[in-house]
Order: sequence, then structure tokens, then C-alpha cells
Amino acid sequence: MSYAVRKQLRNKKVILASASPRRKELMRFLVNEFEIIPAFGDEVVPKDMNPQDVPVHLAKLKCSEVAKRCMADDNTVVIGCDTVVSLKDKIFGKPKNNRDALNMLRQLQGETHYVYSGVCVFYKGELYTMLGSTAVSFYPASDDELEEYIKTGEPMGKAGAYAIQGFGGLLVKSIDGDYNNVVGLPVSLLAQRLAEIIDE
Repeated sequence: MSYAVRKQLRNKKVILASASPRRKELMRFLVNEFEIIPAFGDEVVPKDMNPQDVPVHLAKLKCSEVAKRCMADDNTVVIGCDTVVSLKDKIFGKPKNNRDALNMLRQLQGETHYVYSGVCVFYKGELYTMLGSTAVSFYPASDDELEEYIKTGEPMGKAGAYAIQGFGGLLVKSIDGDYNNVVGLPVSLLAQRLAEIIDE
């Protein structure tokens, strides 16, 4: 059972390779005390990589960099994560400005897109990867509605220009899959895999 991971992690040094406040909140389901050491490396993605492979690739880069920088020992667990939004095989990253956010949200409104979160775990010199996938459907929305949402400032710094746990949740018609995956960390999947990894 994945809940067992809380006991397994109790005496481990756990490091989250992300400064995301949302991931920090979700990590508390797994462990009460952990360090936050964000990765600094460039997020280089090979050309023509499938959308679902991109977050796994980036999570692996982040996790590897932080594990090396902190000289992780056999009692250390490093967790890296990256999330992308994809519609019709096109990746929607974080908007550069309000106009970019409006362009993204225009394309997502009335459509079903996918949120992919790649996770990488470093433990005892090995890297383990996993992928969370959730389908998210948006209601149709006018430019006026989208512009009002953008004025909240919430879309900035969010993949796909929305936050499902905030005002962006009002745009969502339905989801198929893990809600926490859309927030930024598929914590149930991670708990399941961590329990297996540490128990090996």
C-alpha cells in the first residue's frame, strides 16, 4: 500500500528539486520534513520529442543535477518533477506575457487537453522515472472572460496559463485522471512507486 511510504521516508533525507509552492504542499502528504533544493540547469529538450516524454526528460535532468550537487548518499531520496500541458501534440509552457497567456487560453477553451507530469526519483545511485497523465476539458469562454482571468495574474508562471487549484478551476468542465497531477505532482503515483523503490 502506498500509504506505507510515510513510514519508509521517516528516517530518510528527502530533497525536492523544485521551488514550486504547489509541489511543496503536495509533498507534505508523503513526508513532514524535507529540503527544497531547486535545479539550476538549462531545460534543454531534444527536437521532435513527444509531449509526454518531455516532462520525464526534464524531471530526470533536474533530479540528476540536484543529486550530484548535494552529494546524495544511500539515505537520501531526491525527487524531481516537471509538468507540461499539451493540446493536439503541441506543448503549452509558461506564458511570456498577458498576450501569450490569452493566446494559450483561446486555444484551450472548449477543448480537451492533456497534462503530463514527469517525476524522477534518485535513490541509492539509481534513477527511477514515472509519468502522470490527466485529460482536462475546458468550457467554451469568450475573450472578455479570459482577459478577466488573466488580470488576476494567476496564469503567469503556470504551464498552459492556468491554475486548476485557483480561479482557473472555473474554466474546467471535467477532468479524467489525477487532480493532483494537474496541480503539478502526481503524488499518489509517486507514493506507490516510492514504496516499491525503497522496499527493493
